[in-house]
Amino acid sequence: MTGAAGGMQLNLLAVIGRFALGFLAETGRLTRFTARAVLACVQPPFFFRNLLQQAMVIGYYSLPVVGLTAVFTGAVLALQIYIGGSRFNAESIVPTIVVLGITRELGPVLAGLMVAGRVSSAIAAELGTMRVTEQIDALTTLSTNPFKYLIAPRLIAAVVMLPLLVLVADVIGVMGGFLVSTETLGFGAGSYLTNTLDFMEADDVTSGLWKAAVFGFIIALMGCYHGYFSKGGAQGVGSATTHAVVSSAILILAANYLLTSLIFS
Repeated sequence: MTGAAGGMQLNLLAVIGRFALGFLAETGRLTRFTARAVLACVQPPFFFRNLLQQAMVIGYYSLPVVGLTAVFTGAVLALQIYIGGSRFNAESIVPTIVVLGITRELGPVLAGLMVAGRVSSAIAAELGTMRVTEQIDALTTLSTNPFKYLIAPRLIAAVVMLPLLVLVADVIGVMGGFLVSTETLGFGAGSYLTNTLDFMEADDVTSGLWKAAVFGFIIALMGCYHGYFSKGGAQGVGSATTHAVVSSAILILAANYLLTSLIFS
């Protein structure tokens, strides 16, 4: 019995050790990849055609899903705040909470999550397919740096376009709350807009835009990382796509907490 118990303990320690070593190895590989990607973004040459193409894919083509998410989020936020505030005769707080909730948190976070589902998966699938079909190796053979040609344009485009998307989402989200409040809840349009503008500060908007830039970097980085190192044919590309979306979502939520703590501390 003693020998069996000792063997189980050794097996458990072996499992923990393998997990720890694998985690450290993956962290080190991600750190090296991030450093190379950032250097590729700031050092010439720059592929502006690829950058503009990725800006269209990441920014312009994501407008419909981000806009729909924002308008329904603003609408349901106004409804929920009105229902909760009516218990304390505080229905007048609806404009204030809607604009603060959208600009500070819900706008950047929901836009980041929606773009992560759309863009990070597409990047991982595209680069993963290029990896398993040896197109990335062909670029290296032709003396073209894959980090500059494939990864840097996606990172720069995501960092630039996500704040613009969030700015649009803020406007649409606030308008969603405005429409529900004026058409359904009985608010006056003039008083609603006055309360919104009186309580909204520039820091509320800029904090969300800073978050959006960080979220854009995370989305593009996770898509590029998992796609670049994918292997195993079609199954490997599918796994890379799934891992890119999941890791992007988790890192966005974690980064949102850290950034909120830093900005509003």
